[in-house]
Formats: sequence, C-alpha cells, structure tokens
Amino acid sequence: MSDLQSMTVNERQDEVISEFEEMGADGMQKYEYLINLGHQLPAFGDKHMTEENKIKGCQSSVWLHSYVEDERIFFQVESDSAIIKGIAGLLIKVFSGAPPVDVANAELYFIEEVGLQKHLSPTRSNGLQAMVREMKLRAEDYVTRATKSRE
Repeated sequence: MSDLQSMTVNERQDEVISEFEEMGADGMQKYEYLINLGHQLPAFGDKHMTEENKIKGCQSSVWLHSYVEDERIFFQVESDSAIIKGIAGLLIKVFSGAPPVDVANAELYFIEEVGLQKHLSPTRSNGLQAMVREMKLRAEDYVTRATKSRE
C-alpha cells in the first residue's frame, strides 16, 4: 500500500477501487476483506466510547473519534459489528490523514464503483451513510473553527 498521507482523497478512492477489482466478483471474498480490515484497526479504548462519539443512524453500535494533527484529520472507529467496522476501515483509508477541507468537500465515488451498497442490507447501507455524514461534518466543523480563528 502507498503512503496514504501523501495521496489525495481521490487517489485513495482509486486505490480502494483497485483492491476491490483484484477480488473480482466474489462477494464472499469482499466480506472477508472487510472483516479483516476491521480487525486491523487499532484498539479504540473505552474513553472514546461516549454518547457524543456514538453515530446516530446505525443499527449497530458505532463510535467515531476524530482529532486534528498537523492540519490533517484522523479518525478512529469502534463497532460491535465486524462488517460495519470493516466498512468504517474503508472510510478511514480514504479520509484519515487527509486535510479536513478535502474530507469536507470529497465526492465519494468509490462506494458505488466497488458495488458496496448493493452488497449491504438496507440497515448497513444506512450505517455507511451515517458514518460518511459524521466524518464530513467533523471535517467541516474543524474547517469552520480554523477559519474563524484566523479572522
């Protein structure tokens, strides 16, 4: 894998698309990939499993922690669902470590390109959209606060 921090959000999306293309049409292999991706995420820690970090709109319990360091936004996720944690891992691959303005303005095309939503149940698809929305909102919030602090 490439150094994600030097890549744009679109380059990261293209890399995810490429990884899925290598798997071919095997839906089970894609599920296994997502589960493994979720298992590779770093431990989250109970201190971030707060009501404030809980994502609304997910059937599973999902917590999202975000922070900004060196003008880049980073995300960490925990979930009680292996598939949802893997889907969050994809979003982290695309967004985490990117400039907040890039996350806030990103047009996510990889989700459709890899056929992710057509392989998800409606509730998991809603969870995916809720995670994307929350990540983008947090990035927008940081951009707004940074802009105001410069005024």
